[in-house]
Amino acid sequence: QVQLVESGGGLVQAGGSLRLSCTATGRTFSIGAMGWFRQAPGKEREFVAAIRRSSDSTYYSNSVKGRFTVSADNAKNSVYLQMNALKPEDTAVYYCAAALTGTPGLGPSGYGYWGQGTQVTVSS
Repeated sequence: QVQLVESGGGLVQAGGSLRLSCTATGRTFSIGAMGWFRQAPGKEREFVAAIRRSSDSTYYSNSVKGRFTVSADNAKNSVYLQMNALKPEDTAVYYCAAALTGTPGLGPSGYGYWGQGTQVTVSS
């Protein structure tokens, strides 16, 4: 089992920045990739970014590419999401996720472990 705990959400004005953190505990050696998803009210959970643990390859949704940066510290079993130039449409609950495979794809079904989520609110 893998447990994930996120932190770093909050309220920020449009154009501002936030950094989300996620730390994994448990069978962390089994993690192949870690990702970030978000879910706004009334919408489906959507892919934001992911990082493959073995190669540090990163993947982004088109909506955040160039503004968000995903990174990892494998020694700390942690993954981060630096969010810059935030927009009101970025408002959502952000979830950290972990997959046992290094190629989980861009959908939530590829990830077997989830954090509790952290709220990010961007005011206009």
